[in-house]
Amino acid sequence: MSARALARELAAAGLDWIVPEWDAPPNVHAFSTTRNLGTIRGGAADEALSSALARWAPSPPRWLRQVHGAAVHDADTASGAVSPPRADAIVARAPRVVCAIQTADCLPVLFTDGRGSAVGAAHAGWRGLAAGVIEATLASLRVPAHEVRAWIGPGIGPRAYEVGSDVLDAHCAADPGAASCFVPVAAGKWLADLAALARRRLERAGVASVAASAHCTFSESAVFHSYRRDGARAGRMVTLIWRTA
Repeated sequence: MSARALARELAAAGLDWIVPEWDAPPNVHAFSTTRNLGTIRGGAADEALSSALARWAPSPPRWLRQVHGAAVHDADTASGAVSPPRADAIVARAPRVVCAIQTADCLPVLFTDGRGSAVGAAHAGWRGLAAGVIEATLASLRVPAHEVRAWIGPGIGPRAYEVGSDVLDAHCAADPGAASCFVPVAAGKWLADLAALARRRLERAGVASVAASAHCTFSESAVFHSYRRDGARAGRMVTLIWRTA
């Protein structure tokens, strides 16, 4: 099923879920959920969302125990684990293996190559980006960076993400040019452009094909969950990616 066909079928089912518009080959499939129809809480999908994912994905998603780090799980090395692995990114080369990332302001970042030989997904908040989750995922794909296509999904937007000097310093320590992704708004406070930071890391790593969503999870309250807006009661969106044979 093509990306356009998947988008049409989701819309026909009454779902406003997002199908990435990016330079992925036809054997790579992906979508990102919204608040529409179920949610993730405490790392588990509720019944409505589980049923929907079973309809649209070819196999049960491979979940992670996300910790805002840079560890990458290789889904080809293990299946049916009782406990989700502790990692913030996942890669797969086998067909029909569904890589899953949960977010609620942090970015979901998807990866593949021009042949669709491998896919990956990363949970990229400011801590994960600073720790190198983008670079670690690229290395785990085992594909030359210039052949990689990436999509940056919905996250908190640059007008809503106020941060302190710890975030600025964490990103500028290894890359002073990252300061261009921050706008000062008060003493010791900046607005951070999380998507721009992710794009900068992708491009510095050699990825030329980068597409991005324009959605803001914080400001679009009717569409997305947001941890910064809603606190501990916030649910999570799910972003899935897999390849077919």
